[in-house]
Amino acid sequence: MKHPKIIQITLSIIIFLLFSIFLYHFNTGNQTSRNVSGTVNNIKYEKAKILKVIDESLKKDDFLSGLYRGTQDLEVKILTGEHKGEVHTVKNYLSNYYNVLGKEGMYITIAYDSAGAGHTQVSVYNYYRAPYLYGFTFLFFGALWGIGGKKGLLSVLALILTFMCILFLFIPMLYRGYSPIWTSVIIVVLATSITLLLMNGWGPKSISAILGTILGVVIAGLAANAAGSLAHISGLSTEETESLLLIASNTHMHVPELLFAGILIASLGAIMDISISIASAIQEVHLSNRKLKQNTLFTSGLNVGRDMMGTMSNTLILAFTGTSLNTLILIYSYNVSYNQLINMNLIGIEFIQGLSGSLGVILTVPVVAFIASKLIPAMKK
Repeated sequence: MKHPKIIQITLSIIIFLLFSIFLYHFNTGNQTSRNVSGTVNNIKYEKAKILKVIDESLKKDDFLSGLYRGTQDLEVKILTGEHKGEVHTVKNYLSNYYNVLGKEGMYITIAYDSAGAGHTQVSVYNYYRAPYLYGFTFLFFGALWGIGGKKGLLSVLALILTFMCILFLFIPMLYRGYSPIWTSVIIVVLATSITLLLMNGWGPKSISAILGTILGVVIAGLAANAAGSLAHISGLSTEETESLLLIASNTHMHVPELLFAGILIASLGAIMDISISIASAIQEVHLSNRKLKQNTLFTSGLNVGRDMMGTMSNTLILAFTGTSLNTLILIYSYNVSYNQLINMNLIGIEFIQGLSGSLGVILTVPVVAFIASKLIPAMKK
């Protein structure tokens, strides 16, 4: 028993070291400048406190409840950054889009613009939301840990490491011009391995789920790529294309492939969930009766997967649809004709995202069931 344990610890150390090297390489050294415009950014965003509402001319909106329009003269004190301690009088404009209602003692975020020599301009940027966002995050982690116990704590750690993969590895690699498809495959492998090995340890169940998840996500990516090619939809069909092309001109980023890379990442959670569920069910069935044949284990995995694939497909489709809810309402209100609707870029993207992810979930079921029915009995011997 000691020998496999040593191998597991050694592999864990190697994976951790490789992960650290990747993070270090892509977040240090001579990185491509992220200032797309090429100009010096003189605007600093700092925390400030409203000392006094000097004057205000506000009118309550009769249509939108709780909304005010007008102007305020605020006396604010900067609390962070190189201008900490400075007191300024700020004109605060309230409209439908920019609507920060200042009150005495409130903390806000200000924009400090020092573009000209001897000239500065301070304006209200937004509410200071950081404490509430941090508090809600800690509440989530606390609930996960408190209810899940050790498993919950490991889930927190896995979630943090997954976000590190996306923020400090995935995005920098895309920015440096690496292929979004292959980069997303690397992230899928890392995120899946980290999550499942932390949660379930080294064993046939985890390995089966990891292999099944990787294959399922790749299937979703291939399906999305094929459908996108036939429908002439790519990353150039999104609303952010113009800004992304401006960035790509300085960074060699592959904009057309970004859409499909996003589909791979978005599909990962649902596919990972169904993979570990099927692998766990097959392992439990095998442990309860080790004399069962592989065909019986395979059938048991399929039955579990069939019960889950419908809800998982709904999860993906509803998630993609929910992110475009505002646009869908606008389309409905403008009474768009069917021919225009079905040929819109937005609708095409939503179809491909939702259906390719769901197809990945569906095809993952037999893949994981087959791998687990072969691997679990073999490794348990």
